[in-house]
Formats: sequence, structure tokens, C-alpha cells
Amino acid sequence: MSPRKTVAPLAAGIAAAFYALAAGPALAQDEGIDVEFNFGAATDYVFRGVSNTDENPQIFGGIDATAGLFYAGVWVSNVDYNDGTDAEYDLYAGVTPTLGAISLDFGALYYGYVDAPSGADYDYLELQAKASVPVGPATLGAGFYYVPDSYGHVDHSAYYEVNGEYAIGEKWSLSAALGRQTFDGPGDYTTWNAGVGYQLTDNLGFDLRYHDTDKHSFGDTYDSRVVLSAKVTF
Repeated sequence: MSPRKTVAPLAAGIAAAFYALAAGPALAQDEGIDVEFNFGAATDYVFRGVSNTDENPQIFGGIDATAGLFYAGVWVSNVDYNDGTDAEYDLYAGVTPTLGAISLDFGALYYGYVDAPSGADYDYLELQAKASVPVGPATLGAGFYYVPDSYGHVDHSAYYEVNGEYAIGEKWSLSAALGRQTFDGPGDYTTWNAGVGYQLTDNLGFDLRYHDTDKHSFGDTYDSRVVLSAKVTF
């Protein structure tokens, strides 16, 4: 692992965010701290168009804390890269201001991997900036994600995405996204997805989604696929 890629900087940031949640009376005294747990499963773990479980099922779970404009959380999932890596854990924190009707999200996310091979250099920190705006029953959004010291000994990388969601009544929704992953070096690709969501109850939702990329030549994990997922929040 590169010495620049350590948990310490982001862990300190997340600790500061939790401190702000607990001790920032100007922002949080009226709303308090909201904590939400989530747990789910999917037929595949697809991240930006690529299977992270070697086309096998996924189990995931996480904890999110919010207060005022601030949020922080932890999320874990199994992964399979055919090299002994067993799991991914994400640590993240950010702030969600608004600008008129535009909702903004500025944050940082640390991706860590359990039992990765020595020297694989998988762990990395990503900086994120997202925006969304309602348009009638629809929501349009865009995001920019930058990694200054990317995984696998890549110097830096960036991901750009535009997305949209359309609500059909109270339970159904349609959504889609188009993204471009770039690296400092070879490996750039475009990805897209489209799917339908169904909120069975306030706590249980399902999603059926088609994913694809323009680089099937990179291997089976970049091929098109349909993924069914279920998520419980409480």
C-alpha cells in the first residue's frame, strides 16, 4: 500500500464530522442526530458498470448519521477480485448545502479493502461534488469524483456522471445514469445504467437495473448485466 493512502486523514475528518454532529449547537440543536442503518443484497455488486464480485451475489450494510447539513457514515460489502480480497469498507463524510432549488453534496470517501494482496495498492481517497435539481416529478443530477492517488498504482483518476430519476406515484420510480471513468494512463471507459425501483414499504425497497460499458474487451466483469437488489433501512 502506498504510504500516501492511509485511513488517518479521512478518519480524522469523519471524527470531526461526528463531533460537529454532536457538538455543533448552532446547526444541530433543533434537529439532533439522526442515525439510520441499512442492510441489503444484490445478484451482483456493480460499481460504475463493473462487477466487483466476479459476477456473484453481494451482501452489504451500513450506518449513516446526519445532523443539519452534515453527514458521515460507514458501509461494507463483500468483493471478489480473484486475488484473495474479501471485503470493501467505505468511510465517508460531507456537507449538503442548497442553492435555491439546487441540492449540493460535497464530501470525501475512503475505500478500504480487506485481505488485499501485499503491494496491490487498492485503498484510496475520493473527493466528490454532486448537484441535483427537481423538474416536476423528475430529478436531474450530475457528479464529479476525483481521486488524487488512485488504486493499483495509478497516479490519479476521475469519474463524471449525469443522471435522472422520475417518480411514478408513491412507490415506483425510473432512473438512469451515464458516466465516464478516466485514468492517468490507459483504461478509460464509458458506462451507463437504467432501471426501475419499487418501494414496497417505508423500510424495504427493490431495484431492477441494466448496466453496461463500452469496453467488453476488458473482460467479463465489464459486460452488460441485469442486477436485482433489495435494501432495508431502519
